[in-house]
Amino acid sequence: MKEVILDTETTGLSVRDGHRIVEIGCIELENLIPTKNRFHCYLNPERKVSEKALEVHGYTDEFLSTHKKFGDIVDEFLVFIENKRLVIHNAEFDLSHLNNELSLLGKEKLNSENVVDTLALARDKFPGSPISLDALCKRYRIDNSKRTQHTALIDCDLLAKVYINLLDQKEPTLNFKNEDNEKIIINSNDTNRYYKKVVKPSEAELKLHKEYLKNSLKKNFFN
Repeated sequence: MKEVILDTETTGLSVRDGHRIVEIGCIELENLIPTKNRFHCYLNPERKVSEKALEVHGYTDEFLSTHKKFGDIVDEFLVFIENKRLVIHNAEFDLSHLNNELSLLGKEKLNSENVVDTLALARDKFPGSPISLDALCKRYRIDNSKRTQHTALIDCDLLAKVYINLLDQKEPTLNFKNEDNEKIIINSNDTNRYYKKVVKPSEAELKLHKEYLKNSLKKNFFN
């Protein structure tokens, strides 16, 4: 099965305030293994970048003004993601901006039913714990030192690793480090090497999990 890890950067938080996309990054996965197929572009948003967004990604108005507009790359983008499931961290944000751009061009919106939101996966798996991309990288011992600012392709690369861990699947060996509290399970053959990391929960996480189960049992009993 083919999936696409997707991330966007924007001029600001809300499309209601007229904010637009300034960067799109995509990494293709096939059966959870990253392929060499990638899609990436910077975009001229035809408006100014907000101060807060500039602090996040660092893309200036001058830099973005030299790049193509969304309408210039939309067909190539849609071909890249066609018939593939999208994997996005906080999908509501990215989809709202992508669908806004598509609507401005009179094109059909993306269907949210074919989208995996890793934020929701993490929330269900780790109730009460931090679930930002940085927090999940820390949990899974993923090196995110290159993420000094939010950029779409770096975030996609990190999210691909986080996603596979969230699914509890075996993962391609990329650049993880072996820590004292991890078990590395390796399965080698002529073409691929995989491993799965097992991370021990902390005492605080175990306590939160017990409270979550207790509240769930109460809710189910009285309903």
